[in-house]
Amino acid sequence: MFSSARSSASSEDTVQRPKSPVDNPLLSSPHAVADTDLPEGGMEAWCTVFGAFLAQSCGFGRYTNSFGVYQAFYTQQYLQDESSSAVSWIGSLATFLVTGVGPMCGPLFDKGYFHHVYIAGAILQSLSIFMLSLIEPGQYYQVLLVQGLLSGIGQGLMYVPSFAILSHHFKRRRTTMMSIVASGVALGGIVNTIMLNQLLNGPIGFKMGVRISAAFITGLLFLSCILVRTRYSAVRQEAASVNFWKATKKCFVEVPSLLTIIGFTLFQVAYMYPFFYFQVDSLRHGLSASFSFYSLVVINVGSFVSRFAAGTVLPFVGVIDLTIVTTVVCGFLIIGMIWLGSVGSVVVLGVLYGLFSGMNVAMMAPMLGLTSDPAELGVRMGVGFAITGLGGLVGSPICGALLTSRYLWWAPALFCGATAFVGGVLFVAVRFSYVHAGIGAVRGRTGGESDAGISSAVETRSGSEKEKAAVEP
Repeated sequence: MFSSARSSASSEDTVQRPKSPVDNPLLSSPHAVADTDLPEGGMEAWCTVFGAFLAQSCGFGRYTNSFGVYQAFYTQQYLQDESSSAVSWIGSLATFLVTGVGPMCGPLFDKGYFHHVYIAGAILQSLSIFMLSLIEPGQYYQVLLVQGLLSGIGQGLMYVPSFAILSHHFKRRRTTMMSIVASGVALGGIVNTIMLNQLLNGPIGFKMGVRISAAFITGLLFLSCILVRTRYSAVRQEAASVNFWKATKKCFVEVPSLLTIIGFTLFQVAYMYPFFYFQVDSLRHGLSASFSFYSLVVINVGSFVSRFAAGTVLPFVGVIDLTIVTTVVCGFLIIGMIWLGSVGSVVVLGVLYGLFSGMNVAMMAPMLGLTSDPAELGVRMGVGFAITGLGGLVGSPICGALLTSRYLWWAPALFCGATAFVGGVLFVAVRFSYVHAGIGAVRGRTGGESDAGISSAVETRSGSEKEKAAVEP
């Protein structure tokens, strides 16, 4: 009996003993902030949130969520000799590069080069818009290089860092802050859709309209660079820097991480179809131009509400279950676009798709963060976003090819809907993989815990072998 008691006490000591810097994964990176150092608020933290919000508005929101305006304008006027599929490569290339440069941005962020990367991205974005205004009609490859390549790289240099920087200021409320920052994409889509439709299709014309847009975006990017603040000085320095290749390997050998990346990649194939073709769809179905110009605004309004509210919904639903539900519903809504043909159908489908797709995309960063050692957050998010960006790269051109010059709307809708369903199935597998691994915090409602609790459970699983032996039964 005494032997059993001694064994039990020894086991408790093993589990409850303080972790050394070597054992604790949170302190294994030179730029991983200790929990006790995170302010969870304050002027500097909220300025950083607002600055990151502006970066999302000027990046993804400016071209990706409002690219449908360019898609309609280019196919009907500026690049009318090009097919819908060819034009969509401009937007899809930019969409891919927004997340595709993540593997470079993540390690640089972890090493302390946040401002170098962030400011370089702002400069490239501003430069690309002004250069776009100099291009003459019919110059497809010039538009592709400037609006697709250069602008996409600029957006990408700001995208991952604008999410990762939140880890310098928040732990417990990090998921909520990520959803707030992500809502900047939808707000940027609303503002830019209205502004671009009025400028490009009005008396001002393409060149002057793009220059006005460039001046507006440049001002917001400048403000964003001023507001965002790092806290590298408060970071622990006990251990060596993150091993990039080791962290990258974990993305593919850990089953939940692999399934999450594949699932979001498939969803990204379908996700951009409404944003690229909703306005064109409305115009081709005979709806008035004055209404069709605001069809993308309808989607972005729904997306803004859902992205902003995602942090409030999470404690009651859970990040994984919310991702599953929104993915499947988006698949049904995309298929529903086959019957688009009236003002009512545009409004209902647009609002619902904006609500569910916005909440789904807001879950990407938290979902990738669930399987991440906090010390490797920048690398893991960068790699994850880069791979999922491949879906955005090929999705819209495939839809354009399926659409053909005869505008067969059922073909791309069925393709995207089916692809989204497969992604939903993989997210269900992610949920079961956590349950199989024995991580109790990952339940239907996350056990009443925040996303931080799930991350903590995952961190325990990905710790040293010594910790595993002490914690696991």
